[in-house]
Amino acid sequence: MIFAHGYGCDQNMWRYVAPEFAGTHRVVLFDHVGAGKSDLRAYEEERYSNLEGYASDVLEIIHDLDLRDVIFVGHSVSAMIGVLAAIREPQRFAKLVLIGPSPRYIDDGDYVGGFAKTDVEEMLASLDSNYLGWSSAIAPVIMGNPDRPELGAELTNSFCATDPEIARKFAFVTFTADNRDDLPKLRTPALILQCTDDVIAPAVVGDYVHEHLRGSTLVAMNATGHCPNLSAPAETVAAIKGYI
Repeated sequence: MIFAHGYGCDQNMWRYVAPEFAGTHRVVLFDHVGAGKSDLRAYEEERYSNLEGYASDVLEIIHDLDLRDVIFVGHSVSAMIGVLAAIREPQRFAKLVLIGPSPRYIDDGDYVGGFAKTDVEEMLASLDSNYLGWSSAIAPVIMGNPDRPELGAELTNSFCATDPEIARKFAFVTFTADNRDDLPKLRTPALILQCTDDVIAPAVVGDYVHEHLRGSTLVAMNATGHCPNLSAPAETVAAIKGYI
């Protein structure tokens, strides 16, 4: 099982989930370049100008460890990264678990992604001008669960520990990506975990992903916010175990 973290996070975000599978699976954790203990020298602007570069990293890990029958668990933007990787080399993957996936965050015609284009532009401008201030403001919103402020504080600290320059570029790639046309290309079975009151990937987006991923399974969680791996790990583990 490969666990891939979302934007502004690192592999520590899986500490309540991944150990629950260590007895039955080989568990692989990693940090996207710019996050956690990754080697910042590995960052190449052209390679990471779209999500395909991050998908290439996933495939490199799989090749280096000679992994097969991979169950890929991707949170947030890593859900689409996993989809792209599985499209490119489906023979390596057994199942995908997509937590809070979104193929496009910006509304487009009849498609509802949850954000107007101007919202994303303003967010990216704010991020460019004051990354730490932006992190302190946006992280609790992403986390949800306002009655548990310690969760928002942890995500804020995680954002602030990410390399700011890489984080700014990764944010642009994440929030301007459009992977809707990639969904029908996936042949790997996928579980979609959709949280309640997720402002980043609302329920309508989860429905869209489910509709366009052939043979996918959609589970509506009681967990609220965008990070059930932290806010509701027991429910997250149970949903994944029930699927695999």
